[in-house]
Amino acid sequence: MEEQQAEGEYEFGTGILHVFGRQLKLCRERAGLDRTELGARTGYSASTVASFEQGRRIPPARFIDTADEVLDAGGVLKAGKGEVARAQYPAFFRDAARLEAEAVELHVYDTHLVNGLLQTEEYARAVFAMWRPLLEEQVIEERVLARLARQEIFARRPAPNLSFVIEEAVLMRPLGGDAVRRGQLEQLLLAGERRNVEVQVMPLSRLEHAGLAGPFTLMETRDERRIAYTEVQGDSRVHTDRGKVRMLESAYGILRAQALTPTESLALIERLLGER
Repeated sequence: MEEQQAEGEYEFGTGILHVFGRQLKLCRERAGLDRTELGARTGYSASTVASFEQGRRIPPARFIDTADEVLDAGGVLKAGKGEVARAQYPAFFRDAARLEAEAVELHVYDTHLVNGLLQTEEYARAVFAMWRPLLEEQVIEERVLARLARQEIFARRPAPNLSFVIEEAVLMRPLGGDAVRRGQLEQLLLAGERRNVEVQVMPLSRLEHAGLAGPFTLMETRDERRIAYTEVQGDSRVHTDRGKVRMLESAYGILRAQALTPTESLALIERLLGER
């Protein structure tokens, strides 16, 4: 099972990318353009267009929008943009990414690293560079872009309610080096100043801790469904059973009570930034 998941994760020529690539090629040929001409009109090389058509590279949203207009595709290419975007994520995260993008509330507990929604580009790149087994450079760049695209949730209107509980050890770990760490701490401060976002730190000094079973995410959708997401070593689960979700909701409530308040947490982050 693990081998099948790993294989499916890295075979970019399959699934939605292969289907989109065929659609792109059909639309291009119907419009009477070769790859060089389409590339010139969309700002990409002919070889890159070929990679998109063959499902070997993930086309960015900007390319899809432009190609749809240039090829007079009538929205056919744009219609697949969401699924193509989700293909940028590891296979185990795609369902959660879809739910996350639609959530009206999102509550996250993290133990080992800053959550992807809060990561800087440099921090995200450092995280993926440390991935084991090692990722190809192209895959790292695609994952970084996908991670940053998730942060569009902060620009959504109406704004979703977001909260994050982060272990203090995460803030002290210099992934990518001191400069990357400082940039990430500054990013956390900016996020915590948003009216719809609360960032709390679980201090190392706490004698009691309700999150020892590991990280998790709680989501509420527009249709008022409450969902939980857990992940460890690439093995992920989306939980819809009300009993399981209620248990994690209870744990999260206790975690927030045990953690520093949002104001205290931002003050701690500022202190860490002041240390040399």
